[in-house]
Amino acid sequence: MKDATQLPYFHKRFYRRTPRSVPMARDFGRKTLERWGLTDRVEDVLLCVSELATNALLHGVPVGRGFLLHMWLLDDLVVRLEMHDSGDGRPVARTATPAEEERGRGLLLVDALADKWGVGERDPGKVVWCEFACNQSKGQT
Repeated sequence: MKDATQLPYFHKRFYRRTPRSVPMARDFGRKTLERWGLTDRVEDVLLCVSELATNALLHGVPVGRGFLLHMWLLDDLVVRLEMHDSGDGRPVARTATPAEEERGRGLLLVDALADKWGVGERDPGKVVWCEFACNQSKGQT
């Protein structure tokens, strides 16, 4: 798939603070995975793109700002997502209360689907990341 001397595949896109940004980020993720020829774990990756974009939009993007999605395909067929925002706080996976039936479970989904995830510092804000080890791409068995 890649020549050993190539750097990892990398794509990024900036999104404004608008609800349309979540489906746009998911579409960008799908097209990026297609460009890389990945066929494994696509739905897991895209669900996590949606969850991290939603969290950035709801909790991490102050008025007048946006968020940035970085996607890498590393040499060992690991997909890494990073959602950069400029908001305060550090997200934590938590169990939603009954009053939050339709909300509050995004990072629990990320924790369940991704091989690993975490939060890093950024000035201003934070980076929430997750990684997925993939087994196949087009042209591989």
